[in-house]
Formats: sequence, structure tokens, C-alpha cells
Amino acid sequence: MPGTGPRPAALAGGSPLNRMTRRIAAPLVRLIFRPVIEGRERIPATGPVVFAANHLSFVDSIAIPLAAPRPVYFLAKAEYFEGHGLKGRLTRWFFTATGAIPVRRGMHRDAQAALDTALEVLRAGAGFGIYPEGTRSLDGRLYRGRTGVAWLALTTRAPVVPVGLVGTEGIQPVGARLPRRSPVRVRFGEPLRFGPEYGDAGSAAARRRVTDEIMQAIGELSGQERAPGYNRPPQPE
Repeated sequence: MPGTGPRPAALAGGSPLNRMTRRIAAPLVRLIFRPVIEGRERIPATGPVVFAANHLSFVDSIAIPLAAPRPVYFLAKAEYFEGHGLKGRLTRWFFTATGAIPVRRGMHRDAQAALDTALEVLRAGAGFGIYPEGTRSLDGRLYRGRTGVAWLALTTRAPVVPVGLVGTEGIQPVGARLPRRSPVRVRFGEPLRFGPEYGDAGSAAARRRVTDEIMQAIGELSGQERAPGYNRPPQPE
């Protein structure tokens, strides 16, 4: 969306609004919800990083950026940035402040546009968050990963930090309008690096192999039961 979202030059260090939000909101969220955060020291301090996580709740895209020691950008559906009136302005401010980047969703060309946006973020030396399952798990199991995460890793050779989220579904269960206090754990794993020996992004076999390794690491961190196949097709959130 032209005119919305952070500019590439501001991505790596975060926009002024994003930096202010992290300074204010992160301590407040930790005070209220008291999440257990593990492995922050494993995250590379600079350079492009892909944060690949399981997905249990709408709040996951807030929990990871506030738990990480550096800005992490996620994609959000464009409609969140297009509302009118006070509610629309507040929604737009909130998603901009938390580092969300607007994208269209629904068609194949939209999916490629989303990956191209992610590529721009990584090439700017920033952190990008992605859910390889494609959408939230409603039964708590970890589903097979879709290979967009591998395409990003193999195209940029950026390290992939697996993230295991535990308990975020209790903060805002599906259908709940307001958040509630619930035990939460955010686990950052050791960075995974996929060099030339893995092949390139044009190889379906290479993308599948890399994606499976990433999902294995996520599963070890989250402790979830593994589902045998893919989650339902991604839905707008």
C-alpha cells in the first residue's frame, strides 16, 4: 500500500513510533502479563533475520516484537489501515506502532506480493516474522509448514530464528473481544542457517527440506503435538 507502513531506510532500527512503542509497551506488557521469555540472547543483533513461529492467537504478532530485543515486522491485512473515523485512526496507529506492514490477501498474486514485501524488509537488514503454518491453529496442534519461509531463507540466506509460543491462545481466545491474563512463554531458538549446500529457492525439494527443518525446530520449542498435514487455507486476520 503506497504511503502506509515503514520505509526501508527505517526498518532495521524501527521507526520513531515503533521505537517509542517498544520502550513504553514492552515493560508494561511484561508487568501485566508476566511472560516468560527465553533465548533473547540467541537473536543476532544486526542484519536480516527471519523469525519463524507457531501461530496460536492474534496476539502472537504483538508478543514476538515486544519480547524480541530488536524490531520484528509482520504483515497485516490492508483493511486494518483503511478504516475511517476515530476507530479507523486508532486501528491504523496501533498496527503502525507495532511494526505491521499492510498487504492484500486472497489471490496467488497477493501471496507473491507479500513475499516480495518480506524480501524488501530482509534486504533492508531488518527482522521479519512469519507463520509457516499459514494461519492460526484452532486445535493447538502444529501443522505442516508452507514453503514461503524457505523461499525467503534461501533467497536472502538470512538466518532463521525459530520461535515457540506457548499459552498465547489464552490471552485472546478465538471470538474474545478483550485480552485476559494468562501464562505465556516465548522461546527463541538457535538461529538456523541455510547455505548454498541446501540448494536455491527455485528448487521445490530444497524449499521443502528447509521448511521441514524449521518446523521441527519450532515444534521442539513449542512442545505441540504435530498434525499430519496442512492447516486450512490461510484466512485474513
